[in-house]
Order: sequence, then C-alpha cells, then structure tokens
Amino acid sequence: MVKKKVQFARRLRKKQTPTETKMWALVRNKRLRGYKFYRQFPIGPYIADFCCRARKLVVEIDGGGHACSYHREYDLIRDDYLRKQGYRVIRIWSIEVEDNIDGVIEAILQALECESEH
Repeated sequence: MVKKKVQFARRLRKKQTPTETKMWALVRNKRLRGYKFYRQFPIGPYIADFCCRARKLVVEIDGGGHACSYHREYDLIRDDYLRKQGYRVIRIWSIEVEDNIDGVIEAILQALECESEH
C-alpha cells in the first residue's frame, strides 16, 4: 500500500497544476527562509500538496472544486487526520497564489514561525 501511495505521489509531481508549479518554484531548495518543503508528500492515506516536516506544516493549494460540499467535507476529514498526526494545515485558494503571491508567502511564513501552535 505504501509503495502505491509513493508511486501516486510521483505521478502527481509530474502532473502538477500551473499554480502548484508556481508555488513549488518559491519554496523548493529551502528558498523560503531556509525551510525545507516537500511536494506531493504522503502522510498516511493522504498526499499533502506541500509539507514542511521540520515545522509539521501542510500547505494545501485549493482550486474551485474545493468549494463544493463534497470536497469541503472531505477536506475537513483529511485536515482532522493530519492534525491528529501533529501537522498544522493551511489552505490557500489557487486564485490567491495567482493574484496575491506576496500575501500567500507571508501567510506561510507566519504559519512556519508561529511558536504557539508548534
């Protein structure tokens, strides 16, 4: 099962959305204040869009499909699971990555550097 999850994550990395590509360019290779991020990172039965393991932070980039009730419920269940594993989860709309990348980076940095939640 783990092998299949890793293979699926690898396929997701190869087929990332333009928004994920933009985000990855900003956080890869410790470009964001030295924090190491992984993309399409398996955590239990789920795959996080971006994960900083050292700070136990998951960053999810959500497109419009996440606005429908099915996805909202799925995301709540998923986020609950990730929190039980010790991760904090922040969700960012893909339109924010496109239109307000400075604000997105600031929100991620605040989450990374927030000691009270870590």
